[in-house]
Amino acid sequence: MTDRSTETAADRLPGDLTKDELIDRIIRVDHAGEFGAKRIYEGQLAVLRGKPEAQAIEHMYAQELEHLRAFEKLMVERRARPSALYPLWNAAGFALGAATALLGPKAAMACTVAVEEVIDQHYRAQAEKLGADEAPLKAKIEKFRSEELEHRDTGLEHGAEQAPAYPLLTGAIKAGSRLAIWLAERI
Repeated sequence: MTDRSTETAADRLPGDLTKDELIDRIIRVDHAGEFGAKRIYEGQLAVLRGKPEAQAIEHMYAQELEHLRAFEKLMVERRARPSALYPLWNAAGFALGAATALLGPKAAMACTVAVEEVIDQHYRAQAEKLGADEAPLKAKIEKFRSEELEHRDTGLEHGAEQAPAYPLLTGAIKAGSRLAIWLAERI
């Protein structure tokens, strides 16, 4: 007899996503998010290359590329469909990164803090939905969540909270990130 409490989506109610639908959604949204993060850092580096903060951004960028490659592989293995809004994530991510970098290195770091705080909540919620039957996916999400929290800490260490209008800037970016997650889960 199987312990259903360790199975993904075992406690689902009528109308909830099936396990396959949930996994498809998780992989789709995480792939879109990691692609968006890649584009944010590319936008920041286009403006800040050569500045002292660029080395920290390049490190975070390299980790985001690793995350993106992992979700690209999972999309193929699990036959998950990508977000239809891929062109939007391409343009919006780069624009957000470049725009915040144009406001200065501290604003670029504030962008990182805002995005990573939302991603922390997002990845945590996903990990809680995954059972022991999805242990490898859960472990990957938890590893990436830990690295995203390192990015947040890097942003704080580089003066993110000293950015102009920090609460307004991060509030707007967090709202946009939550909207992007909601859209990428569905479209």
